[in-house]
Amino acid sequence: MQPFLPKRKMDLIFSIGLLCLSSLFPGISGTTFTLVNKCDHTVWPGILGNSDLGSTGFELPSGGSRPFQAPSGWSGRFWGRSGCASDQNTGQLTCQTGDCGSNQIECNGKGASPPATLAEFTIGSGTQDFYDVSLVDGYNLPMIVEPSGGSGSCLSTGCVNDLNRQCPAELRVGSGEACKSACEAFGTPEYCCSGAYATPDTCKPSVYAGMFKAACPRSYSYAYDDATSTFTCTGADYTITFCPSSTSQKSASSTSPTTGTANTTYGSITGTGQVPSDDNSSWLPDFLTGESSRTLSSGVLHTTLLASAISFICLFRFYS
Repeated sequence: MQPFLPKRKMDLIFSIGLLCLSSLFPGISGTTFTLVNKCDHTVWPGILGNSDLGSTGFELPSGGSRPFQAPSGWSGRFWGRSGCASDQNTGQLTCQTGDCGSNQIECNGKGASPPATLAEFTIGSGTQDFYDVSLVDGYNLPMIVEPSGGSGSCLSTGCVNDLNRQCPAELRVGSGEACKSACEAFGTPEYCCSGAYATPDTCKPSVYAGMFKAACPRSYSYAYDDATSTFTCTGADYTITFCPSSTSQKSASSTSPTTGTANTTYGSITGTGQVPSDDNSSWLPDFLTGESSRTLSSGVLHTTLLASAISFICLFRFYS
């Protein structure tokens, strides 16, 4: 039997129906991450998470942006690679900073090689999102995270100052392309919060962590810097900007701490640049439980049917 309408027109109707439903129930589509490049050079963002967002790495020219849709419960990180180039003979891609070692534009499940500025997220399943910008693995690019459309404190966070210019010689990479963390530079337990220093009571911020914190008060400066560096918001979308404008710099420079977020899982991510691969769920905070308010379930079947009926009304108006 032939379809009532040609396939291309049916696809158009289906797309319009989705748009109608999205306008009626904006939460069902999950969280939108939008990556924006305001640097005066190309950035190659990398993505690492507990599920695929459709890309694990791509080229983002100066002035460009690209959105990604993440499901409830998504947990992962974004970062920027810089100075990337392809070998003329092998075609393999290598980057001066933030390289993920895949030798391709796509990172394919590999994390950033330190030093790299990291934006880390755990999207709540019907609960709060948790997010931060971490310098635990060092710094390579200015970055800011700005939530929109959510409820709660929903503060901007990031590191917008150029730490490469004030990086001590013992932490500097090359001619100043990036700035290592003290853990990466020296590898000792007191700097890496490992061994006898693997607890919040024994691992204290070093003079280098203090320098990072002074320049970027809302970013993680060392592994247990939770109290002033982890932020929460519910039902938001997020814009992640590389080399943000002066307006964004002002919004991220406040020292106002977030509250009620100490002892989150981000405090345990130290110097690896990797999400644990043996059990992705272990990287999610144990308080993120329950049914998501951003996905359709059997409990809202009648609402779905009503939304579908209204979407057909939208289609009728579109074609009338």
